[in-house]
Amino acid sequence: MKLVRIGMPGEETPAVLGEDGAAFDLRGLTADIDGAFLVSGGTDRAARALAQGGLPLLDITGLRIGAPVARPGKVVCVGLNYRDHAEETGAPVPERPVVFLKDPSTVVGPYDHVLIPRGSARTDWEVELAVVIGREARYLATPAEAPAHIAGYSVSHDVSEREFQLEFSAQWDLGKSCETFNPLGPWLVTPDETGDPQNLGLRLTVNGETRQNGHTGNMVFDVAHLVWYLSQYMVLHPGDVINTGTPAGVALGLPHTPYLRAGDVVELSVDGLGTQRQTFLDA
Repeated sequence: MKLVRIGMPGEETPAVLGEDGAAFDLRGLTADIDGAFLVSGGTDRAARALAQGGLPLLDITGLRIGAPVARPGKVVCVGLNYRDHAEETGAPVPERPVVFLKDPSTVVGPYDHVLIPRGSARTDWEVELAVVIGREARYLATPAEAPAHIAGYSVSHDVSEREFQLEFSAQWDLGKSCETFNPLGPWLVTPDETGDPQNLGLRLTVNGETRQNGHTGNMVFDVAHLVWYLSQYMVLHPGDVINTGTPAGVALGLPHTPYLRAGDVVELSVDGLGTQRQTFLDA
């Protein structure tokens, strides 16, 4: 099942997509697709209502698509989680997940403009598989418990400013939490439809030129391990988002540092989870 939020920022309508791509209004079941909806069995209720044919059809022609999850409590990111990406940046493959947090207010819609920060010279792209938490995960005993705590998956664009990230601070936050730096969506896809999260292709182009073409099977730490690991150090709440890392092909690892500039168009996708497209503008 694919869940989606349609409309202007702060005014999105929760919806579910039918098999033919038609959108159906979920406002009779919930005010929004958020942590409260997910933890209360909202995806199951939406699936039953869709199957029963009782949801109103929603005309979404020409309307904005928002991030599929409203107001994530936190965005937890995992760095250097693909072997080829670690190699291209000259970093060793980590023995434990490299974890940092990203300001959740960076989350925007999958087709919204992304703003290049003032003073930026090295704004970079990163296509990632996002995990959305559906049940509280706290001190999970083993990675085998992790899938029961996952509401679904989405496409995430972990935009980064490399000079801010790597040279202006010992922490990565400055280069990760600039406004609009985390387009998410277009859909929240439930695990039954996603299939094996370690068998998904990821792709990204800049102005039509392929930059990233990776596969989640190349993760250093798989999704279940990451959810288990993070639960040992922080409580993962319903609606939280985990960005699971990016494959090789970022500007940081390419010759001639072809970083993003105003007017550049980035398209990215993950198998079965949809496609994003952003035009970059100066802040």
